[in-house]
Amino acid sequence: MPRRPLVLTTSAADLADVFAAIRTRLDVPGPFPDPALADAEAAATDPPRPPDDLRDLPLVTIDPPESRDLDQALHLARRDEGFRIHYAIADVPAFVRPGSDLDDEVRRRGVTHYGPDHHSPLHPPALGEDAASLLPDGDRPAIVWRLDLDGAGVLVATSVRRALVRSRAKLSYEQVQAELDAGTAGDMLSLLPLVGATRRDVERDRGGIALPIPDQEIERVGDRYRLEFRRSRPVEEDNAQLSLLTGMAAAGIMRAGRVGIQRTLPPADDRTHRRLRAAAAALDLDWPGQTSFPDLVRDLDPAVATHAAFLDEATVSFRGAGYRAFDGSRPSDAEHAGIAADYAHVTAPLRRLVDRWGLACCVALDAGEEVPEWVRASLYDLPEIMAETTRRASAYERATVDVVEAALLSDRVGQVFSATVVDVDEDGDRGLVLVPEPAVRARVHGQGLEPGTRIDVRVAEADVAAGRVVLERA
Repeated sequence: MPRRPLVLTTSAADLADVFAAIRTRLDVPGPFPDPALADAEAAATDPPRPPDDLRDLPLVTIDPPESRDLDQALHLARRDEGFRIHYAIADVPAFVRPGSDLDDEVRRRGVTHYGPDHHSPLHPPALGEDAASLLPDGDRPAIVWRLDLDGAGVLVATSVRRALVRSRAKLSYEQVQAELDAGTAGDMLSLLPLVGATRRDVERDRGGIALPIPDQEIERVGDRYRLEFRRSRPVEEDNAQLSLLTGMAAAGIMRAGRVGIQRTLPPADDRTHRRLRAAAAALDLDWPGQTSFPDLVRDLDPAVATHAAFLDEATVSFRGAGYRAFDGSRPSDAEHAGIAADYAHVTAPLRRLVDRWGLACCVALDAGEEVPEWVRASLYDLPEIMAETTRRASAYERATVDVVEAALLSDRVGQVFSATVVDVDEDGDRGLVLVPEPAVRARVHGQGLEPGTRIDVRVAEADVAAGRVVLERA
């Protein structure tokens, strides 16, 4: 019988001051200023009314059950031997007036910042969790993508337009996965795994990379927290393929229109390839010469110690991601090497600033209209804004995880746990380990550390206030 993740003996209330100090140190945005709130309330009170009406389309949303900032709603149907996908995205550009106090504030925030006891949203709740969110409680303006796939999953036609929509249901990933597993999901949702599978085949053919690395997540249990490593459910991976498809379609529209902003990732250089080859050899991982790196990692299982170590090393191939704005010819360095295609962020405008610009570009270009002046005037500001605010959000998330790790182990100093070594410094006596129970990722000291091996580690120090855990080889 699997063990349950360890739950903190320290209460959530006892960590509140530590989390608040992290927010202060990292300058995580606090409450919205009154002028921005007033702008949001005014926009929510008088929502835009788009010209087209697609309320007859039975869209649904699939998100974590507690979510209210619902960016996407979907509908799938058969089309000849392929599929027709309708992907409705919250029409945030229609709610946020360029140059307003609200616009200034969301540009300062950049992204939603998530923490265990507090999240700092990109938009005020009146918009992000109500009027602009695709909740199933009434009509909503949306930017609706229609994406036609052939029988092999290849995109053959794209259109995007503003329309009034009405979501039929707010579903959770767990709920949809259970229904798919039981064969009770219904005709529409039963197409999602088929679409996901065909798109993964297309991804494999073009050389896209998908790293199956579990997420380290904080979960609240009553008034306490626990940590766990969680892998995505199949339905989450299928839904992610719809988002990738939409982002690639958006990049195609921008490329053809010669204006926009794309998500970029430079290709791994020769030094990185040599490093990964060396890591595979050191782990006795079979990597035939004719097998590509994407094909290799696609079939690895992070539950296997040597695979987990190699996947941790493989993240070096995803360093250097950014954004590339252009108003003219598409730059030569605008591709996303991990996706192996041109790609743009357009599916999460409630939680990520740059998507608003991408959506505004695509709607105008697809209609044969001029891209709005506010988009062109601020396009080149976005890469720096997104880099800075994403770094802050990532640092906030990592710092809170560090605190929960330390709190989980604070009364277990001296206790021994089993761990997997995933990285080792050059001198071989310091490294990084994953402790599956209680889902801790921490530095370790000890002689003869080797990546991909399982070792016992002893908790030497756990400083909650500093968010620091020190392990030593037992």
